[in-house]
Amino acid sequence: MDLFAGAGGFSAGFSHYTPRSGVNPFASVAAVEFDPAAASTYAANFGGAHVYPGDISDFDPTPFKGEVDVIMGGPPCQGFSGLGKQNPDDPRNELWQEYVRVVARVHPKVFVIENVDRFLRSPQFEDLRTASQTPGHPLYDYTVVPALLNAADYGVPQARRRVIVICTRKDLGETLTHPEPTHAKHGHTGEVDAPPTLPRWEPVSTVFERSAKRPLLDRMPDPRGGEPALVTGVQGHHLTTDLHFGRSPEDLSRARYKAIPENGNRKDLRGVHYRVDRSGNIRLSTEGAEYERLKGPEFYLSTESWDNHNSGSGDVMGRLRAHTPSVTIRTEFYKPEKGRYLHPTADRPITHYEAALIQGFPEDFKWYGTKIQIARQIGNAVPVGLGTALAGAIHTFLARHM
Repeated sequence: MDLFAGAGGFSAGFSHYTPRSGVNPFASVAAVEFDPAAASTYAANFGGAHVYPGDISDFDPTPFKGEVDVIMGGPPCQGFSGLGKQNPDDPRNELWQEYVRVVARVHPKVFVIENVDRFLRSPQFEDLRTASQTPGHPLYDYTVVPALLNAADYGVPQARRRVIVICTRKDLGETLTHPEPTHAKHGHTGEVDAPPTLPRWEPVSTVFERSAKRPLLDRMPDPRGGEPALVTGVQGHHLTTDLHFGRSPEDLSRARYKAIPENGNRKDLRGVHYRVDRSGNIRLSTEGAEYERLKGPEFYLSTESWDNHNSGSGDVMGRLRAHTPSVTIRTEFYKPEKGRYLHPTADRPITHYEAALIQGFPEDFKWYGTKIQIARQIGNAVPVGLGTALAGAIHTFLARHM
């Protein structure tokens, strides 16, 4: 059962898990997702599940009592996310209580909560841990084990750090622990000079090698149609392969993209001006005297704020580093002013297609919604590879307790 399911990153990870027997032991039986586009995406890709496209507080889990081994999900984290000011009164912080309500009713063997790293320092996590230690509370039946995991340690070409809280029913007599890493930054998990014991982190260049083989479209293509969305009025669908399209940036953005070198960022724009020649090409210069001789208006690429502040994020207007994992893919990855989302060498932001691949979604995954709605689904998802690693650990554990 997938709660706050989004597009289904967790479920995709579980569906991609292949044990030695070759038969995937997991099947999605139910999912809850409030966003109509994301719920439609989930339903199209995991058709065997009962998908409830609405408020989790209205979801009745009673029919699934005793029928679900694993519940997973990530209650919305914006209320205490490090991206904004912490607001303890944000109603989104209380959605985790709805997660607990469903767990108490269904009583799975294992449940998993995914969230941002600040969750471990939140009142909500303290409440969760206290509940698991309070006799009479439904969560007293569970052992709570939190850990901060990096998706790159599990073969994902993205350094995305997330809290994963694994809760195991005490009557199983054993506590499930987090999966061991399958990859390491330098090929080892111990001393720097130790011999390699694991494959190195997957570089994001593997994604761009794939996208380079596809034509870059000028715009998002029309929906394929033929498969009505779960929720009436939602646009769709597109396959992941349909999402390799660019934007139509203004001249200032085009000039900034051109001026930023490999591995660079906003700091490389200081002192650089541009103009557009008669052919529409961008001309860059750091020589003021040259610009006095050029015809046409000239414009400055940086901003007063960027020029005067050396502190702050070095990822703004940054190019992805090809030979390392990507930074965290967020919901506005198509805006380089939001982070290190420029292509490593091409003068453009990464595409929806590239972002989906970085998150681990397959090329035949079906997406519903507008391009902004799909971007939100991609950025909010649990990386598929991380979900697969968790599926493996959970299956190995449950196989001992069948």
